[in-house]
Amino acid sequence: MGGRIRRLLDYVGFTQTQGTPHEHPPAGSIPLGIPEEVSQVVVPETVAPAVAEHVAREADLNVAEELQARARVSQHDSEASSVGTAILGAGPAGLAAAYVLSRDREPATVFEADGTVGGIAKTIEFNGYRFDLGGHRFFTKLEPIRELWRDVLGSDFVTRPRLSRIYYRGKFFAYPITAKDVIGRLGIWESGLCALSYLWASRRRGKDVDTFEEWVTNRFGRRLYDAFFRSYTQKVWGIPGSEIRSLWAAQRIKNFSLGKAILTILGIRRQQVTTLIEEFEYPRLGPGQMWEAFAARVEERGIPVRLGNRCTKITHQNGHVQSITVRSNGDVDEWPVDSVISSLALSDLVQSLEPPAPLEIQQAAKTLRYRDFVLVALMTTEEEPFPDNWIYLHDPGTRAGRVQNYGAWSHDMVQPGTTCLGVEYFCFEGDEIWNMPADDIINLAKNELATIGLLDPHKVIDGVKVLVPKAYPMYDASYEAAVATIRAYLEGFDNLHEYHEEGEMVGSVLSEDFVSFGVSSAPDPA
Repeated sequence: MGGRIRRLLDYVGFTQTQGTPHEHPPAGSIPLGIPEEVSQVVVPETVAPAVAEHVAREADLNVAEELQARARVSQHDSEASSVGTAILGAGPAGLAAAYVLSRDREPATVFEADGTVGGIAKTIEFNGYRFDLGGHRFFTKLEPIRELWRDVLGSDFVTRPRLSRIYYRGKFFAYPITAKDVIGRLGIWESGLCALSYLWASRRRGKDVDTFEEWVTNRFGRRLYDAFFRSYTQKVWGIPGSEIRSLWAAQRIKNFSLGKAILTILGIRRQQVTTLIEEFEYPRLGPGQMWEAFAARVEERGIPVRLGNRCTKITHQNGHVQSITVRSNGDVDEWPVDSVISSLALSDLVQSLEPPAPLEIQQAAKTLRYRDFVLVALMTTEEEPFPDNWIYLHDPGTRAGRVQNYGAWSHDMVQPGTTCLGVEYFCFEGDEIWNMPADDIINLAKNELATIGLLDPHKVIDGVKVLVPKAYPMYDASYEAAVATIRAYLEGFDNLHEYHEEGEMVGSVLSEDFVSFGVSSAPDPA
């Protein structure tokens, strides 16, 4: 079974395609794995309606009945039955794996700790409004993937115009930036100094660097780094760029960066920036609509998607996973498996192993750090407080890092005559922002947007706070060594396959097009 799963995953192919407001679609790396529990809504949340009308035409009922019989494990016959492949997590990557397994008539079951599919790319429904955990646009250069998206959602997969800006030191700058904005922001004198700084940095270009700050500075100069990267990087990650590894910059920036756009305007670079898109495709009711439809389709084909089922233990022997233990509503059940595909956070995966991983592996897992964030959704009677899909808040005087206008993403996600804004605060679990009472952080978000002219606080009619733990792994000084240590250990398993941003894919080699199903939010506009 292990070899068959490896071949399957080699074939699945989803590109790590830009699915969110980054500016380097498919060149940039997108978080592939979704933590099993990705959010906690401070007020009751309803599950978004399933989209079932697109799934029936491909369902083979005979195959579905056969797979359901093979995948079902009862308490009375758990020792004799296997779920086949246990897929841990119903985010985009997990559902994509389930989709391919269902197409190839392989038995499997998806276990999701949350009450909603989609992982960090789900859509939350609250009092008649729908909103993302950060905003997720769909973009791919792979036509088969685009056709699959369109097939799954049909006319509900719509094309939307893209507009975004940067707010910095009291001014809004178009993003991608324009010559007018650069001159207004930097001035002719400062623009010349940036050009000289860029030329001076060229002496060190090509040399090995260890940190994000060194990586950017060596390529674009100190003055451009200070102007456009330093403050926002500190806000997003909670640590200075000198403590972030260069690996993150190499993965995130790649063929596009704000610095390159500026240099083009200054006349230093003549190359056309080609990774900026002016429109994108998007589910009419938000990205969760796509994953709800995928879940419905794989269930029609016989692969159950079990929500509210948290994996607490992965039992193994001699490098082979034998079973998983899941908890649901206080009940604990053990499910025999043929193999496991996991999108758990790498630290959680290691902690779930039974018997425990060697001490050095556990220690490596404990050194992995994650950046969390809080989303504050504000409902306002201003139908269009600003026209952008999203705005980056670079200004160090604003605690929020980014704001989404969900009505600009899709009018059908909001109530007529109103819109919903998503204000994002990057933080660490347990800190002041994370623990701030819902009413207080809603007021903070209203006041910050009012201060910079994006919102009339008196027209806000509702609000909700959403906690998103382990949203992004942190590429700090211990990151690379810890991941390498854990990866070497996990490669010793013959039927455990894990995938997400930290581990990419352990246990199989993915083709370049593995993640195109998955879109996920990330905070950087670099």
